[in-house]
Amino acid sequence: MSGDIHIRKEGRAGRITLTRPRALNALSYDMAMAIEAALDDWRADEDVALVVIDAEGDRAFCAGGDIQQLYDTGRAGDFAYGRRFWADEYRLNAKIARYPKPYVALMQGFVMGGGVGVSCHGSHRVVCESTQIAMPECGIGLVPDVGGSLLLARAPGRMGEYLGTTATRMGPDDSIYCGFSDFYVPQLKWSDMGAALVESGDPGVIATHAEAPPEGVLRARQAEVDAHFGGEGLQDILNALRATDSDFARDTLKAMARNSPLSMACAVEMVHRLRGPSADIARALGLEYRFTYRAMEQGDLLEGIRAAIIDKDRKPQWKHGLDSLPGVAVSQMLRPLGKDALTLETEETQ
Repeated sequence: MSGDIHIRKEGRAGRITLTRPRALNALSYDMAMAIEAALDDWRADEDVALVVIDAEGDRAFCAGGDIQQLYDTGRAGDFAYGRRFWADEYRLNAKIARYPKPYVALMQGFVMGGGVGVSCHGSHRVVCESTQIAMPECGIGLVPDVGGSLLLARAPGRMGEYLGTTATRMGPDDSIYCGFSDFYVPQLKWSDMGAALVESGDPGVIATHAEAPPEGVLRARQAEVDAHFGGEGLQDILNALRATDSDFARDTLKAMARNSPLSMACAVEMVHRLRGPSADIARALGLEYRFTYRAMEQGDLLEGIRAAIIDKDRKPQWKHGLDSLPGVAVSQMLRPLGKDALTLETEETQ
């Protein structure tokens, strides 16, 4: 695992660097636990004024979680490994969101799934010209998780439902607009900015390097998104799109046709439940865990991973069709877990 992540202190900063560029810095269980241990160590360390997380390589900050072992254990009928994986990963996501010191994430290239979880909950989120952020989980039979459901719920208008069900990628301007990042800094400036962060321990230096990002596409798409994604459930959204003869509607339907209907329906419901001032990271992670706890045994996850990652045939046989999803299916996946509910350790116990 030492070859997968580099954790150290430099100057006034705690530094975390993902070092699996050939694997697009996919986040393994051991990597996630190493990040958590470092954050716990640095919480009361007066030498550490802020945390900086970055990654090697140009293609990706982190393109997602390392799901091979999830698949192998799930196929063998062992659902306990996946449930422990998600519970521990979600605990890390909550710690990042609540961390008492500035947490700076430098996100180049692909930032997806688990990569969102270790970056987009930070206090200072920096993107560059190559950044592409997305929540593509519905494509493998999962739902936007690692706290991503909360970010989607806080996006403008109905953008959360749109991003969650289509896996649309956000460039730098789009990610700032939708609340997944804060600053655009061209990558040529990252070295100087990083040196200033390490030396000063002051996240305020980011703003002095930031620029206005190149114009994205989602601001102009907001009205169409709101018009089609305002329905109560997935079927309402599909009906609205099918009733419209436009490039947007056709492209959107094509994107959604690739994804698990059960996952998309649950994603829409989750965004709805989390929209509003009362929702926080703990509530979002708890709701996500209800789905992921059941995802292999009752959902489409194993088939989704098989089609996308294992066999790569891109022809998943989902449990339900787009128009034949039983109304009870969503409530079954999102019903409370009782004694198995996610429990996040309180900050005071760290």
